[in-house]
Amino acid sequence: MMNLLFLGGIGIQEILVILLIVLLFYGGKKVPEMMRGLGQGVKAFKDGMNETTKVVESSGTPEETDSAEKK
Repeated sequence: MMNLLFLGGIGIQEILVILLIVLLFYGGKKVPEMMRGLGQGVKAFKDGMNETTKVVESSGTPEETDSAEKK
């Protein structure tokens, strides 16, 4: 049985049951829309994290910033 790290002890069978229940509740037309929205949210989060990393890297270390201010 495959255990996913972020899901604890949930295996493939449990995931399939959950997906089946979601499909029954929301129907075949709503599920792709929900997944598309989830994908766009994840993409926006990753873009935000990349932008934050670029800002942090471009600001330099505190020592570099202090020496630049003294000049």
